[in-house]
This record gives sequence, structure tokens and C-alpha cells, in this order.
Amino acid sequence: MIKRLVSRIVGKGQPKPKSASAAEDGAKAAQPSSSPAETAKTSKRQAPNSAKRGAKRQRKAKKQAPAKPWSLDDFPVEPQEGQTRFHDLGLQVELMHGIADLGFKYCSPIQAAVLPHTLQGHDAIGKAQTGTGKTAAFLVTIFNDLLSHPVEGERFTGEPRALVIAPTRELVMQIAADAEDLARHTGLQTATLIGGMDYQKQLNRLSRSVVDLVVATPGRLLDFMGRRDLFLDQIEILVLDEADRMLDMGFIPQVKRIVRATPRKEDRQTLLFSATFTQDILNLSEQWTYEPVTVEIEPDHVATDTVDQKVYLVSSQQRYKVLANLLRSPEASSVIVFANRRDQVRKLHERLRKAGVAAGILSGEVPQAKRTRTLEQFKQGEIKVLVATDVAGRGIHVDGVSHVVNYNLPEDPEDYVHRIGRTGRAGATGTSISFASEDDAFLLPDIEVLLGSPLECTHPPAELLS
Repeated sequence: MIKRLVSRIVGKGQPKPKSASAAEDGAKAAQPSSSPAETAKTSKRQAPNSAKRGAKRQRKAKKQAPAKPWSLDDFPVEPQEGQTRFHDLGLQVELMHGIADLGFKYCSPIQAAVLPHTLQGHDAIGKAQTGTGKTAAFLVTIFNDLLSHPVEGERFTGEPRALVIAPTRELVMQIAADAEDLARHTGLQTATLIGGMDYQKQLNRLSRSVVDLVVATPGRLLDFMGRRDLFLDQIEILVLDEADRMLDMGFIPQVKRIVRATPRKEDRQTLLFSATFTQDILNLSEQWTYEPVTVEIEPDHVATDTVDQKVYLVSSQQRYKVLANLLRSPEASSVIVFANRRDQVRKLHERLRKAGVAAGILSGEVPQAKRTRTLEQFKQGEIKVLVATDVAGRGIHVDGVSHVVNYNLPEDPEDYVHRIGRTGRAGATGTSISFASEDDAFLLPDIEVLLGSPLECTHPPAELLS
């Protein structure tokens, strides 16, 4: 331990890896681990000079009664048949405090199925769409484990204990936001690494204090590893979110390099989530996980329970007119419109803006800072409509979306489920409207096969065609 500390301080040493596959050398700044709460300093204010004594008197600070520590008694949840309470999982009280603040009383199906295994340290493969609560499932696993097994001795900056890899910037930011909420009372620190944002600012975040969890896109994570600003040899929990999307986007070679830099699979816990279990995904899970449990949440339950799905048969020329009339209706209070290509998204956004519609755009060709600002404006209700591609839309987790419109039918049936999952979230109901025209109606049968039920196709109401 002394050798390791000295070698890192002088910049010549090499941290002791957990395994040979994870060995990394390089200099890193040492930083002692400490409690997030600092010792409060009692300030004293001196009174004016006394005319009689000429001496200064000090006014004593009033002693305040210590705040009552939070306990599970402050968050009563009645047992319900067929429901799993977070109380039933034996979670650390600091984590339960954050769960209570968020108002989470009962586990979602994916959480109830996977948490009893992952909290015991088992690897897991989960088949689940977005909107099922899988993000909270792996974050609860991470934070409870880190709290239950604090590191003894000294820690170093640039050495996280847990890593979450996700395919898009928006999804990474959403995961990090959820992590901040859940870990509010734990003292655990989260950092976000995404492309399109200032590298130095992200480096400063990693360097100024010890970070427990890093949430990152593959490309930016490799940038930090290549510059030796981040080391993964101390990773205890690895999460691969939306593995199928990373496969589709060509990220798997990058992800393989990242996984090789972590401890071997027998020495870490690995959680892999995917919307589909293709043979490629199963092969990757076999490489990366060790004796995993497998949990499947079928997409038809996700897609149809809370979303009223409509398919309008329209000509290509009628699409915009129907959309414009729909956006004028008072029911369409918060709308996400999906198109298949960037150029379609751009043209539709420009057309809506010229028509006086408060609309924003999310696509890969929009700078990340602007995408972040646009998404925040949509959340705050400053803009009514978002026009998005599928990749950018994966990270949209906004409650209260009234309508999702498929301006084009998606070529991949899985994208249909992801799209309509942007509405009907958190127990609310929503409406999805898909336009089927002569150039894409042939895609409907594959969508129906995935859903497990037929979609009713109708002509738009007369008021939407006027």
C-alpha cells in the first residue's frame, strides 16, 4: 500500500489492478476519501466595546437542537398483495431516504424481478424497454452495494467504483440525473462523460474529488482512458444499458475495449439491459457476464397498457396537414414528433416554426449544448413540440407527454415501441398517432407481430383534414 501511494504521488507507479486484464499504469492525483458532510464551524460575533470595562464581549451562539435523523418510520408504505415494496429489499437507510423523496413505494415489474438477485451480487441480463424502471433497478443495485461495502483506506481521483455505459448523450444525462436524485442523501458522487461537451470541464469534475459512479457514452469514455485521465481497474459494478442500440450504432468494438479495461467478469458484477435478445446480444452477454440471472419483461405490456394507439391512413401530401391540425387541438399539450431521418426532422421543424408552432429539434446534427437546452425547455413547457430522430429520442424521459406522433413509420419495429413509450409514463395515459402512407404502410405487419396484437387503421377525423 505504501509503495502504491508513493509511486502514484511521484507519477512513476502503477496501481495494483484487480486482474491482469485490467492492469493500467499512470500517474494519478491522490485524494483521501472523506465524509461528504463537513464539520460545521460556529461563528462568533463580538459585541461593541463596553464603556465601563473597555473589554470585548463575545455573544455566544445559540445552541440548536440536532435535527432528528431520518428513518424508515418517516416513510410508511402498506404491504399490498402482488406488490414488492422497496422496504422489503433491505436497502441502506440513506438510499431509502432518496427513494422516499422520489415517492417510490412499490417496485415496477423489472425491479421486483431483478433486484432480489442483483442486491445479492449476482450478474443479470434484463430484457426491458425504456419506461419500465430499469434505470432505477441498476442504480439502486449500484448505490446499495457501494454503501454496504465502503472502501477502507485511501482512494484516488479518476478511479470510479461503478460504470454505466449508454449509447446516447441524452440517455446518459437522464441516467445521471436519476442517479443524483437517488443518491441525494448518500454522499456518493456521480460524473457524466459525453461527447459534444467541454472535455476540460468534465476532467475538472473527475479531478477535484473522488467519484463513485461514472455514466458515459463509449466514445468519450475511451477519450478519457486514452489520455490516462480515467482508470477502470477498480470497477466493481459495470452496467451496459440498451446493449441492442449500442450494437445497432456500431459501438460494440468500443465497448469491448472498455470492458477489457475493467476487472475480469468473475471479479466484478455486470448488469446488461437490452430491448431485444438477439443472438448477437446473447453472445455478448455470455462474454461479459458470469452466471447471470435472466429477466424478461415483454414489450407488449409496456407498449399497450397506458398508450392509446391510433394509425391514420393518409397520403404523403396529407401528413403535414393532419399534424398541423392535431397540434392546434387543446388535448395536444406536449407532443413529440418522430421522423426517420435527420433531413426529414430538420425540414419538418423548419416548417412548424414558420407556421408559428413553438417547436424544438433533437437530432445528431444539433450541438449537444443546444440539445440539452431544448430538452429542458420542453420539460418546462416553454416549447410545445419536439421533432426528433430515434437516436436522439432515446434519451427523452419527460413526464406529461400527451401525444407521440410517428410522422413516418419506423423501419425497425423496436423503434415503434421506444417511440410510443415516451408517453403514458409513470402510470399516466397517453396517445400515439402513426401516419401510414403508400410508401411505408408495408411496415405495419412487423410492428403488429412485435406487439402481439393488430393495430386498428382508420382514416383521420374530418376536422384533422380540413
